[in-house]
Amino acid sequence: MRTATVTAAAVATTLVGAGAAAVAAGRYAADAALRPRPGRPLPGGPRLSVHSTGPGRVALTRSLASLRPGTYGLAGPGVHAIVGSVLGGADPAPDTVVRRLLAVTHGSLVPGARVALTPQVHAGDPGSALGLEYADVDVPGELGALPAWFVPATRGTWVIAVHGLGAGREHPMVVMPLLHRLRLPVLALSYRGDAGAPASPDGLGHLGESEWRDVDAAIRYALRYGARRVVLHGWSTGAAMALHAAERSALADRIAGLVLDSPVLDWHATLRALVTARHTPAALVPFAVRAAEGRAGLRAGHQRPGEDPGGLRVPVLIFHGPGDALAPWEPSRRLAQARPDLVTLRTVLDAPHGAMWNADPHGYEEALRRFLTPLM
Repeated sequence: MRTATVTAAAVATTLVGAGAAAVAAGRYAADAALRPRPGRPLPGGPRLSVHSTGPGRVALTRSLASLRPGTYGLAGPGVHAIVGSVLGGADPAPDTVVRRLLAVTHGSLVPGARVALTPQVHAGDPGSALGLEYADVDVPGELGALPAWFVPATRGTWVIAVHGLGAGREHPMVVMPLLHRLRLPVLALSYRGDAGAPASPDGLGHLGESEWRDVDAAIRYALRYGARRVVLHGWSTGAAMALHAAERSALADRIAGLVLDSPVLDWHATLRALVTARHTPAALVPFAVRAAEGRAGLRAGHQRPGEDPGGLRVPVLIFHGPGDALAPWEPSRRLAQARPDLVTLRTVLDAPHGAMWNADPHGYEEALRRFLTPLM
């Protein structure tokens, strides 16, 4: 009997220890998911090697990522470049892909350099990267000053651009030339947790659940400085923030429309993808997701962005596609089906998260122009 008791106690102790270890590992993985590091590729963004370069061309490791059509940034330690389409007649080696090299914005591409394709095409600021007049401004937020770029123009409708996961204010610069041609002022926002902006009280990201209040502050700023109405253009978690602002802001009646690129509408799936991408052992993934949901305040009972399609009051344009490994496309499709009177879904194939413009710049900009024209 004594032996059985000792054995049972040992088993129980082992199980408790394993459970505690799983919880600790889950919390560690949750922190990794909710504290994205600058420059670390998101799911769908593997590291590639530069094999060679030449006038107007660069050879990269052959992969599904390097074969994607479109225009992308190419980023690595100390280097950023812009690459265009795959060069079909370039006769590459079997293990390489040759893409058009449009520019090297800083650093140099040397053989052996480790880089990743990124939706962030431009580096710098609207002046240095695009030649646009702009001003550095501070938006008063509930946690402190939020740095932003303001690109002036003549219309009374402003576009508030809100970046998403793994990105910063430089990402929305892909649409600034079009918006400037349409004479729409642009306010590109940094929000809590960004470089130069206040940290969230717990130091974690919340996938838009708390960050939307910084978008609300940007709306107030725009109205204070001359905007009559605003269009919120968000990517990834920035799109979730835009939806939350339209649902919760006291100034929602001044929102003329929403543009949602790769919106995070299912935080459980996004957290699972982030946790998995951080090489969390499969057995610990459920613990990590639950820990992340708890730490980010995303427990059951919280309304997800867009969960109530009947609450939409303004036109919405969604850019999304089934190739998004981080924010599932299906919730976007369901939202468009539920509100065909207000929601237009432009499906973009063969594009990773946040790269809908990159996959088809001309098509993206034409759809955006048509959407914005009646809202000006």
